[in-house]
Amino acid sequence: MKTYGLIGEYIDHSFSKEFFTQKFTAEDIDARYENFTLAHISEVESLLKRDELDGLNVTVPYKVAILPYLDQLSEEALNIGAVNTIQFLYGKKIGHNTDAFGFAQSIKPFLTYQHERAIVLGTGGASKAVSYVLENLGIDVIKISRNPKDEKQYGYDEVNDNMLKACKLVVNTTPVGTFPEVDKCPQFPFEFLTEEHLVIDLIYNPEKTNFLRRAEENDAVILNGRPMLEQQALKAWEIWSR
Repeated sequence: MKTYGLIGEYIDHSFSKEFFTQKFTAEDIDARYENFTLAHISEVESLLKRDELDGLNVTVPYKVAILPYLDQLSEEALNIGAVNTIQFLYGKKIGHNTDAFGFAQSIKPFLTYQHERAIVLGTGGASKAVSYVLENLGIDVIKISRNPKDEKQYGYDEVNDNMLKACKLVVNTTPVGTFPEVDKCPQFPFEFLTEEHLVIDLIYNPEKTNFLRRAEENDAVILNGRPMLEQQALKAWEIWSR
């Protein structure tokens, strides 16, 4: 039996284990999927030495921190600077980023000519993949961070009416509002949203976060992270199955 799994910090309610367990059962695949909770990224060193592992996913907060523990990166993972999928091939641990593929697939039906500029909340591993996709599509990206580091990053308190008039696409890549802390929400001026805005939250549990609910109340089109997760998972399986 092959063994796959997920590396993360708080992953008891993860999408990946449920998704792959159902996939393995439905398709009669002799494999199992396990959660590997790590209190610190250094614990991954011993995990990666286990012979029975055939593939791993990586989630917050380790998508960037995992890089030094890998032997090789795919071109896309190298360009993005974050990894969410690990392939074991010929004794090497190869990092891939399927988040980019998943996000690109999920937003295709929703993008319009109005989405020339985007606001991306967060600067972690998921933000890097989202920004990579948007920039490759020719969309200008403004990142919102608790600690802005350059001229294209702004603080949460700097998001205003003028910014949202220019940016009709908003993506939350932070984990704020994830189950069980469903009442939490990133700081954001929802009153400036309109029906022309597309607001995406990469969180999938709950299905409609506080962030998405408040955006919808202000007439924005909303999308959660479930379609992206499904697409990135299928891409990961494609990589593992090569």
